[in-house]
Amino acid sequence: MGKAQKYVLLGDATYPLQDWILKPYQEDETLTQRQLQFNYRLKRAHSVIENAFLRLKARWQILLKCDDYSLELLPTLVLACCILHNICEAHDNPFNEEWLEGTEPTELPKPCQPAPAAMEDGRAEQVRELMCQYFESCGDG
Repeated sequence: MGKAQKYVLLGDATYPLQDWILKPYQEDETLTQRQLQFNYRLKRAHSVIENAFLRLKARWQILLKCDDYSLELLPTLVLACCILHNICEAHDNPFNEEWLEGTEPTELPKPCQPAPAAMEDGRAEQVRELMCQYFESCGDG
């Protein structure tokens, strides 16, 4: 769309809209078709991320016991598992679907109530609108 953007994290409606947290538009009858399409694509992207983490936990079951580790160690542990996963894939040791048995998707902790409007960043709406336009220009999918 001709404007450089930095990376964003995907959030759901309970998180405040920030220029680094992309969240869906609030679902109501006033949403345009373009905004509904944006929400749909955001949910699809979120499900891809959830599936990736599920597969990562199935291959590296040490990640199922993250409560046993300090918060300082967790990013390194997850990164090491990602690197090892890529090495396995590169050396023709693909993911075994049977590993998913016994690995249940877990609901990650998140806020129970939507963030107050005062926490939202006004500039973030421009980022979301730009992404909405981009998704619209990509067509169906």
